[in-house]
Amino acid sequence: MTTLDLITKDDLEQFKKELFAELRRPGQKLHKQAEQKEWLKSHEVKKLLGISAGTLQNLRRNKTLRFSKIGGLMFYKYDDVAA
Repeated sequence: MTTLDLITKDDLEQFKKELFAELRRPGQKLHKQAEQKEWLKSHEVKKLLGISAGTLQNLRRNKTLRFSKIGGLMFYKYDDVAA
């Protein structure tokens, strides 16, 4: 049986608040070390795991690695990637 993870409006609002809080920090670099971030983009996951784009796509497709898609970007929780 396939599991379906739904993103609610509240989840998106919380993500937006966290993202804006990160961007507003004075003197804060936009790109922190992956270990300090809660959400990672695809290129960060590929670099962290040392995998190709195709392998990452397969991990998404077979539901080995959970992700959230917002617009055209895919985000991965650091805890899921590091597990």
